[in-house]
Amino acid sequence: MAYVVADPCVKCKYTDCVAVCPVDCFYEGKNSLAINPDECIDCGACEPECPTTAIFEESELPAKWSVYAEINAVVTGAKTPDKVNTGAWPAHLQAQVGSVETWPGITEQKSPMAGADDAAKEADKIAALTLEGGG
Repeated sequence: MAYVVADPCVKCKYTDCVAVCPVDCFYEGKNSLAINPDECIDCGACEPECPTTAIFEESELPAKWSVYAEINAVVTGAKTPDKVNTGAWPAHLQAQVGSVETWPGITEQKSPMAGADDAAKEADKIAALTLEGGG
């Protein structure tokens, strides 16, 4: 089972996790990261490196963030939107899903987003998530 990047990463994008990933399975969105479930080898190296506790083994992903497993799969190109239940996604993400493109891979540590330390203290950030890729 793969690991999943969830809500605490939104608006932060600390990349400590990327630096320790032995298989380069991380992808970068405009305001979050994602893990490709087909590329993740379930080694767990990334989980303790995340300063916001945003990475979970899929079977331990909190129910309130369950949509992130499918979001990770779609934005990393592991699944196409027609192969997941996007009906459970927030409306603003459903509106973006038709134009979603695979996010670029990220293999090196970068600086976090401006304001990441403050954003790390926020809860329920999915409303700020965008499916737009890039840095």
